[in-house]
Amino acid sequence: AVARMPAAGDLPEEASLLGGDGPEELRNIRLSVSSVRSLVADGSMGEMIQVETEHGPIAVSVSGDPSKPTILTYHDLGLNHITNFQSLFQYPEMRTLLYSFRVVSINAPGQEDGATAIADGFVYPTMEQLAETVECVRKHLSLRSFIGLGVGLGANVLARYALLYQHHLDALLLVNCSASAAGWIEWGYQKLNIRHLKAGSMTTATVDYLLWHHFGKIDQCNQDVVTVFKHHFERNVQASNLGLLIDSYIRRTDLGIVRELDPNKKKEARMLRCPILNITSNYSPHIDDTVAFNARLDPANSSWMKLQDCGLVLEEQPGKVVEALRLFLQGQGYAVGSSRRASSVAPGHIQAINSRRLNSRQNSLPSIRAVNISAPRPPPELSQLYSTNADDGDSSPPPPAAATDADADTDTSKEQPAPAAEASAEGDVKVVGASSAAAAANGNDADIRITENPLEHPAV
Repeated sequence: AVARMPAAGDLPEEASLLGGDGPEELRNIRLSVSSVRSLVADGSMGEMIQVETEHGPIAVSVSGDPSKPTILTYHDLGLNHITNFQSLFQYPEMRTLLYSFRVVSINAPGQEDGATAIADGFVYPTMEQLAETVECVRKHLSLRSFIGLGVGLGANVLARYALLYQHHLDALLLVNCSASAAGWIEWGYQKLNIRHLKAGSMTTATVDYLLWHHFGKIDQCNQDVVTVFKHHFERNVQASNLGLLIDSYIRRTDLGIVRELDPNKKKEARMLRCPILNITSNYSPHIDDTVAFNARLDPANSSWMKLQDCGLVLEEQPGKVVEALRLFLQGQGYAVGSSRRASSVAPGHIQAINSRRLNSRQNSLPSIRAVNISAPRPPPELSQLYSTNADDGDSSPPPPAAATDADADTDTSKEQPAPAAEASAEGDVKVVGASSAAAAANGNDADIRITENPLEHPAV
């Protein structure tokens, strides 16, 4: 007999959750199983366009409202805009954040999905020339400025762009960025890889090197993600085109930036002047590169962050990356949506909860039971004056000073005493004012008690 996995609702526990005799709130819940991780394009990255540059055609994807601020991305070695960023942009919190932005994703020449082999006579652009192609894309799309998001090779390209076109960059988020030239070990390994890649073969050693480049400590990373990317490198990468890109990357020059803290020398120093968020992971092989890069940045506008328990940060820790990006953009003055997931509670339940909270809040506030307005007591000075006059044989108070009709209103307003408040023994509030004193002088009953619950008043 062939064993069959139980379907949803077969077990009593699941049946009670999916409906039946469970509470009304649980009957509306539907269990769902996430789809298998895939690096295939699903159309969520937007429309593909081709931008002609002096260094060859560039494949670019564009999505979002052109009137909104722009986030421009650049991918790493062996990847493209889909395999590097699609998973991050599909993360629920990231989708909420991207409602406020337009997304432009650039592919290096020949690295886009389904690219054909580049002709033999084509001179592949250098890292500086790749930065120039970014400027061509900006002009083609009429972007005034943008926020750069780059990983590995893409981070180095955007850093070079920032040195050439500071005024077109609002901020940079760079993952595993290196500011120095390639070392001898990297150069030697990559030269062997380039020889095989230019021959059109993706060897096991090349796949292992790419996995190390992206994950670092592979055995401690998420093995499901590692397997997906290993499959991608073995079957979906145009080997000869990747060889040309790697050859350009290992020939990169040092950025030549310095950390200059003297205000008088900053204007002439070669520095990255836009706000920068520098990210790496604790399993990444590029930690030292990011630390050295951070040491050459201005501490006033840069931050370094190392995420734990991951190698490929955009795939293994997308929630932390999105939260860091949200806070970083808010710090730059962008109005971005909250990263908290929307509640699945029905609107009627939300209204009932708010009503209960309001009632409990009102019950916890002290209420004023009564307000007693009565005639004021004479001040101590007048009482002493009355007692002095009584000792002299004159018990009547001194006559008030005469005032003209024109000055009557002014004098009356000046002579009115400021209201005072007293608490009675019963807890009531007694407000004493000049109007009650005038009423008492006319023989009227000035003792007025007003009982009202202020919480029922519309103004409260």
